[in-house]
Amino acid sequence: MEIKIWGTGCPNCKRLEKLAREAAAELGLEATFTKVQEFDQIMAYDITSTPALVVDEVVVVSGRVPRKSEIVALLQAEG
Repeated sequence: MEIKIWGTGCPNCKRLEKLAREAAAELGLEATFTKVQEFDQIMAYDITSTPALVVDEVVVVSGRVPRKSEIVALLQAEG
């Protein structure tokens, strides 16, 4: 599973990454994490608000930091 955190490195982006890593670990998922912070790449992917969570090239959350339980559910659905 490939998990990408899209954002400029703000506190919310860092929190989203932390929660996503915790959720993946709880599920025992093998996941590759990538941070995408370059503005031109974010705009090219058509993400209008950050932070965003992308799982296997599908935008699952954008513009907010979800609770860890929501991320767990999203990862289960995508996995």
